[in-house]
Amino acid sequence: MKLLTFSSLFPNTVKPSHGIFVETRLRYLLASGQVESKVVAPVPWFPSQHPRFGDYAAFSKVPAAETRYDIEVTHPRYLVIPKVGMTAAPWLMAQACKREIGRIIDEGYDFDVIDAHYFYPDGVAAVMLGKYFNKPVVITARGTDINLIPQFTLPRKQLMWAANNAAGMITVCQALREEMIGLGIPGDRIVSLRNGVDLQRFVPMDRAAARAQLGIDGFTVISVGVLDPRKAHDLTIGALPMLPDVKLLIAGIGPERKKLEALAASLGVTDRVKFLGAVAQTELKHYYNAADAMILASSREGWANVLLESMACGTPVVASNVWGTPEVVAKPEAGVLMKERTAKGIAEAVTELRCNYPDHAATRRYAEGFSWDDTTNGQLTLFSRIINSRGTLPAGKRAVA
Repeated sequence: MKLLTFSSLFPNTVKPSHGIFVETRLRYLLASGQVESKVVAPVPWFPSQHPRFGDYAAFSKVPAAETRYDIEVTHPRYLVIPKVGMTAAPWLMAQACKREIGRIIDEGYDFDVIDAHYFYPDGVAAVMLGKYFNKPVVITARGTDINLIPQFTLPRKQLMWAANNAAGMITVCQALREEMIGLGIPGDRIVSLRNGVDLQRFVPMDRAAARAQLGIDGFTVISVGVLDPRKAHDLTIGALPMLPDVKLLIAGIGPERKKLEALAASLGVTDRVKFLGAVAQTELKHYYNAADAMILASSREGWANVLLESMACGTPVVASNVWGTPEVVAKPEAGVLMKERTAKGIAEAVTELRCNYPDHAATRRYAEGFSWDDTTNGQLTLFSRIINSRGTLPAGKRAVA
């Protein structure tokens, strides 16, 4: 089977952890030997690389093409209009990618299916492209695209149009599938294939050695994620006054750092909070192994990969009871779900975990139940069914734009 993987959520040399869950799922799918894929990962166009422009400047440094894990990846530029361009984003993305996808077909890679990730704007753009190139499209919903975007009237209409015209849909957890059914999308067209965890990358290590290497002592928790309101690092910091012997590591970058630092100072816990900045995937396993627990206080999560990464290293978690998270943290050896998503709720959950702390080996064994095998097999089944049920129009024929 030949796929064209399409998503703006894909790692690149400038942002190697950006959308790494999309790349990881694809790597395991390719390892089956039954699929090949090229990747079109559009990035926002911006005229300047000056640091003062933040993420936009960073995207301008992304190469036009690169190879990752022997996968060919191209990065067409699409116009992003800040604040007012949300409803135009799918069309702008699709228009920007037509030439690149046409080149790929003309050079001999006549793919069978567009494998799109994230429903809006990526999935909508992918369906537009699927109609243009006469290709079926499968869209994977991953979280915010379903639990937030439909709140906006026009994007919701576009999302529903894409759902009605997609050949198939995947959600990364059952909770998102149920939400999509609630939007009016037929459930028989949606399959839930949860993310797995890279059990070769995230492994238990000598915990004492990891702690010594990183200078960690005492009961230490780690919170991983972009520093923005959705990840709620402020709640985790706010729990520290109720956990006087607990230290906190925060891995991630984002616009809230100064605000979080100020909060830690106002609560008198600055000496117990360490901001690690950006931590590469290859380094995260050291921090997971050194920590006693991982905390995720997010307000929204489709399927939080960081939870499984921590557990694969043998480190239990404390997590907010939202969306797909109860499907990840389903047994005591995995960790504890907060009874309420507040600073107090975090403190109580950490205390509960410490009183019934699981064996690290048991936590690892729990994570091993989340390999990528079932997800890979589910994708192969879905893609095969779609390819075998193709219509009679010649493959690769371009429709009227």
